Amino acid sequence: MRRVSTALVPAFALSCVALLTVTAGAQNPGGSADGKKMKNTVASSAESIAAGKAAFQKNCRFCHGADAKGNGPMAPEGTHPSNLIDDTWDRGSTDGEIFLVIRDGAGPKFEMKGYKAKMTEPEIWNVVNYLRSLQAK
Repeated sequence: MRRVSTALVPAFALSCVALLTVTAGAQNPGGSADGKKMKNTVASSAESIAAGKAAFQKNCRFCHGADAKGNGPMAPEGTHPSNLIDDTWDRGSTDGEIFLVIRDGAGPKFEMKGYKAKMTEPEIWNVVNYLRSLQAK
């Protein structure tokens, strides 16, 4: 019995540290000073917007909806994904803040997972450019 508990305690502690590490980078409401300083490294162009739309449809539409209005069919029960084309951005409205939410996720309750393991930085900037193009309409 002692051997089992000796092995389980470190595994449990490691799991807790991993969970805290994953959620620690998530952006909370109010925005981010680091995000406000970031500059979009991908110029907005027809090509970037098309690539951003493709990445959005692949990764984001399930929760945010194909039209980005927060009405996706697979949003976790009890959640309310953000409307990404309205005038209110609770987690910051600069390109850098939007980038950080996509990359690192949104907190404080780990409401949205980050996509840094699934998308490259240029792909994330393309999504930012795509979202900006939707706001302009």
